[in-house]
Amino acid sequence: MSDRQVSRSIVVDAPPSAVFEVLADPRRHGEFDGSGTVRSAIRGPERLSLGDTFGMSMRIGVPYTISNTVVEFEEGRRIAWRHVGHHRWRYELEPVDGGTQVTETFDWSDSRAPLVLELLRYPAVNTRAIEKTLPRLKAYLEGRS
Repeated sequence: MSDRQVSRSIVVDAPPSAVFEVLADPRRHGEFDGSGTVRSAIRGPERLSLGDTFGMSMRIGVPYTISNTVVEFEEGRRIAWRHVGHHRWRYELEPVDGGTQVTETFDWSDSRAPLVLELLRYPAVNTRAIEKTLPRLKAYLEGRS
């Protein structure tokens, strides 16, 4: 495990298969995103699998689009994607008493410019986003959105 990762976890009252279905559908990402940057899916499959690419409408000050590629995929357990910068957003699912432990990770260990991300404080920014995303995902899956 690299020190260029930040992760947070939450337990969701839903089976891993239900959580995974939401995460593998890029059309839903904007509904639980806590960063405030994800708007909507603009192209790609309805359900992601390894190697798939999908485009997202984003906004950080100004609108833009980004293309992502699924680079990790284990049905019902793990999904991760990256874009041109090669940093990853990963979700790992573990069945536990009470549902599913969902761990979201921002991983910049393979980034093309890790020092730039660190200078721009992306790890801290993404940690705060994860801390907002996970409760939103929980509420979404548990029907309290």
